[in-house]
Amino acid sequence: MVKNNLLCLSSISLSDLVIEKNTAWAEIITTELDSTKSRFKLMNKYEDDLQEVHLPLLRLAFCMPLLNYSLFSKRIQLNFSISKADLSLLNDLNIVFSRDIFVNKIAEGTNPYILPEFFPDPEKIKPNDGNPKAVIQPIQITDDVSITKSMDAMRSGVLSSGGKDSLLTYGLLKELGSTVYPLYMNESGGHWRTALTAYQYHKKIESNTQRVWTNVDRFYSFMLDHLRFIRPDHRKIWHDTYPIRLCIFPFYVFSLLPIFVDERIGNLLLGSEFDDLRYEIQYKGIKHYFGVYDQHQDYDVRMNQWYEKRIPGLYQWSALRNISGLVDQNILVRRYPALAKLQRSCHSCHIKNSVVYPCGMCSKCLGILLYLLAKDLDPTLMKYQRKDIEEFYTNVGASSLKLDKDEKDQSFFLLKQKDAIPKVQYVDHVEKIHVHTSTCDPRLYPKQFRNGLLKILEEYTTGYCILKNEKWVPTNKWQEQAATIVP
Repeated sequence: MVKNNLLCLSSISLSDLVIEKNTAWAEIITTELDSTKSRFKLMNKYEDDLQEVHLPLLRLAFCMPLLNYSLFSKRIQLNFSISKADLSLLNDLNIVFSRDIFVNKIAEGTNPYILPEFFPDPEKIKPNDGNPKAVIQPIQITDDVSITKSMDAMRSGVLSSGGKDSLLTYGLLKELGSTVYPLYMNESGGHWRTALTAYQYHKKIESNTQRVWTNVDRFYSFMLDHLRFIRPDHRKIWHDTYPIRLCIFPFYVFSLLPIFVDERIGNLLLGSEFDDLRYEIQYKGIKHYFGVYDQHQDYDVRMNQWYEKRIPGLYQWSALRNISGLVDQNILVRRYPALAKLQRSCHSCHIKNSVVYPCGMCSKCLGILLYLLAKDLDPTLMKYQRKDIEEFYTNVGASSLKLDKDEKDQSFFLLKQKDAIPKVQYVDHVEKIHVHTSTCDPRLYPKQFRNGLLKILEEYTTGYCILKNEKWVPTNKWQEQAATIVP
């Protein structure tokens, strides 16, 4: 066997799901190349009891984490039946996430979790190296049947995390007259500290708030123990990004779909803001999304194709697709200050005297501090400390922030009066509403919210821009084209 061969498993097997009142669980069995078997019990726990109608949704939910490991296994065995549309979606996501993981986690050769000898030689990478090795094999493929009908187009479920994007989305949809459901995924580890402040607020004032507990984060650690190219001491490494996984939001989406079905919620909103992917990106002939496919418009479009066949009347979208994080943060603080107080955008929140504080030092915190200070907003509103602000000015540099370059440069330009800030030029498009068919198309906003939403966004931006010759250029106020994409 070639030393840097990433194949580790002969199979990953998922049992059929068991529903016990408000809990769904299944067993995942990994079989290594030497036939060693290991088992993990994956669980979701809901506030209300689950029903038989939820089973197809939960089966797909529990499939999603497995797609992170298709590069490393020969087969993904599903010990249950799924429909044609279900299998088609799984196969499509399998290809996309495998390619993104190969390019963005492995091929670049900088992942601190991977043993160096397993990185591929960049000169020998071929276009098919990012394709999944695992074939997805259900025990039976059935015809597509609608799981439910009669969804309410004025109800909106927001995947909520305590970050700026989901809080702003909640505020916008409430203002636009929607009945909003803040929906939280409570992973069993420390990530929940980030969401805790917002969740407690929503639980107190919003009767539609619901939470689903899951141990999927423990499953990801379990899998790292069974990938031979991962360092044995991976639990001791602290890094700003996940070791391998990129297929994250699909698990949350499908885990929450039983609530959408029960409550007839017609809109599923992700807090996906503008990502400046101006053209199709390829690495050595491998198309990829820089690791953000499940925040890309393409993901919403693909999911909506699936909903048409399985949950007619459900529509997935983002209210923030056309605006940058800088604009996003500014709207949240200025228009919805009570919600902004709940924001905790941090990789390492800590609790002191029952109050959740951001660390002030991780890449997320540095990005948020940049946005706030660039717009003359007070970071102490969301529990940043004075020392966090002082150290930001002292230590921050453009290279230490994991933000889009234009967005970063425009934010630093707004801070140009500070001596320690990098010298950059004004970047006009960052504070505009972006319009581009393949990445940020306003026609994808549902008609019942579109005009009201754009009117709000216009108050905090400097106009519209479109892409010409790979450059964002100003344009007149956007007007809907004759052909529309949404019903």
